[in-house]
Amino acid sequence: MVRVKICSVQEPEHAVASAEAGADYIGLIFVHGRRRKVTVETAQTIGSAISGDKALRTVGIFADQTLDEVSDTVCAAGMGLAQLCSGESLDYCNNLRNRTGVEVIRVFHVPDGLDYDPAALEEWAATMDEFRAAGHLITLDRMVDGLQGGTGQSFDWTIAAELSRQGREFLLAGGLTPDNVAAAVSSARPWGVDVSSGVETGGVKDPDKIRAFIQNARSV
Repeated sequence: MVRVKICSVQEPEHAVASAEAGADYIGLIFVHGRRRKVTVETAQTIGSAISGDKALRTVGIFADQTLDEVSDTVCAAGMGLAQLCSGESLDYCNNLRNRTGVEVIRVFHVPDGLDYDPAALEEWAATMDEFRAAGHLITLDRMVDGLQGGTGQSFDWTIAAELSRQGREFLLAGGLTPDNVAAAVSSARPWGVDVSSGVETGGVKDPDKIRAFIQNARSV
């Protein structure tokens, strides 16, 4: 069964709605300057609201932040995983896991045109394999200049499908919505899917869209 991560949660009620709909993960943004950034105190409140659901895990989202800051935030906010969105090194990921004991998700941004160059795709995927071999999870998102994640834009799913065919596991992100997630899962065969703006109405998480997204993701 495909896993589902609802990202950029800011309110306890949206965390509860995600839990009730059957999400596996919720993401909380700690990246400086991002509109959906939450405080440690808010993260603790959200964690308390879903403490009865042992299946739902919280993921702290970080980018371009020091190892000390990320480690301190993960521990203070009670995160179950940490997602790194800005090219953090393998040593960084290993050190973060060793310091905090949490699983690490490393985001890989897929550049345009990668599917036209098999050698470039293999070289790019080999780097991804180094992180997987070290026990880290992988998210594939679209590369957009100036953005570290949460692009709201999809990339060519044939790239993800080829990586999946080769036996590589990943969460698929970028431009997913309740309307296209079934097609994305059918095409790319990801281990999980990751959504933020695709389950929002007017920039706010929409419980109906969250339910529809999870139902459609698992209908394949």
